[in-house]
Amino acid sequence: MSTETILVLGGSFAGIGAAHYTLRHTIPQLPKKQGTTYIVTLVNPSKDFYWRIAGPRAAVSKDLIPRAKYLYPIEPAFAYAKGKFNFVQGSATHIDTAGQTVSVTTASGQQQSIPYVALIIATGVTTPSSLFTNSADLESTYDEFQKSLLTAKHVVVGGGGPVGVETAGEIAEALNGKPSFLSSKPKNPRCRVTLICADKKMLPILREAISLTAEKYLSRLGVEVMYNTKIVSAQPTGDGNTVVQLGDGKTIEADLYVDATGVRPNSSFLPKELLDTRNRVASNPHTLRVDAAGPRVYVVGDVGSYTRGGVMDLADAIPVAMTNLKTDLTAYITGKAPGPDRHYTANMKEQQIAPIGTGKGVGAMMGWKLPSFMVWFIKGRDYMIGMLAVPTVNGDGFKKEGKWKPQQAVGQQGLSRG
Repeated sequence: MSTETILVLGGSFAGIGAAHYTLRHTIPQLPKKQGTTYIVTLVNPSKDFYWRIAGPRAAVSKDLIPRAKYLYPIEPAFAYAKGKFNFVQGSATHIDTAGQTVSVTTASGQQQSIPYVALIIATGVTTPSSLFTNSADLESTYDEFQKSLLTAKHVVVGGGGPVGVETAGEIAEALNGKPSFLSSKPKNPRCRVTLICADKKMLPILREAISLTAEKYLSRLGVEVMYNTKIVSAQPTGDGNTVVQLGDGKTIEADLYVDATGVRPNSSFLPKELLDTRNRVASNPHTLRVDAAGPRVYVVGDVGSYTRGGVMDLADAIPVAMTNLKTDLTAYITGKAPGPDRHYTANMKEQQIAPIGTGKGVGAMMGWKLPSFMVWFIKGRDYMIGMLAVPTVNGDGFKKEGKWKPQQAVGQQGLSRG
């Protein structure tokens, strides 16, 4: 009896979803091959899934979002797949595409070489601030940050995207309180909060009118927004503060600095020929195969070149990649030409929501502007923990495979796939 491994690298939103989809829909539909079984092995540096969406509020208040609401153990979520699922706590360090193996350093420091029949790269991204990236020290990082907030008089947040906007709002409300109904700014703010945006507006996916509304809500909490201002560096001082160097040569000294200026793809273990100019995994934008990596290698999530990023995109991307995985594995098992491909189409509609404090927010869904109370209802109440956290970990969103129509003549592309 031999075992073939479908290897998933990454245990965040993309990796968790891909593993569940493969166990529920891909493996059960594969042709039977005498003496061969298929398992899913998931590799992730942490034993816990991190609900990164809640990072801006969890970082600021353990009362509003305690540890049990942002960290969830991974292995129990796959209890239904006993004997078909294997979890390895560790980090991928090298991929041998010719030999179809991935080298992994486990949490205990041991070296493993894991062979694969199919590989799904879902390693995601790392944020510049440790406040928004899962690590063994995340809980103590939050404790230290919250302790520092108690005495902070000036907090600078770098980055005008959702994480920066949300974090600035959470900090300002926690320190300055909720504004009264008619006030435009806090009467006696305890802390000055500055949000620095490199662009001419915040929340770049959203229209300018929505960005201006976000600025109004932030102002009511005591947040000052600086536009068209790049951050060159942020250097700690001897007294525990941080000096933020701006692109125009000016500096700002802050008690605390939160870097929410962007993300870095977790792709350093991959050879350069598999990456694009942004160090994301270069993939076929339609099939999500990593063609340069050889047969049966796919990418899903923010580490891939095909996407502009975001959790919501995974509902479209994971079924595509995993359906094509099933098609390719079927051809591998039977020796017949692969069937038609399933194609991914990026959803480029205006779609982003950003809570601002615990009572307000801005955003749009499917191109439609949302009123503030809807942003609060969808995300602002608890950053979607009650609605989606456990179902995401358990893979409930992929219980059904979903219907799709093969694209005409696409199957001809697969004749050379092995």
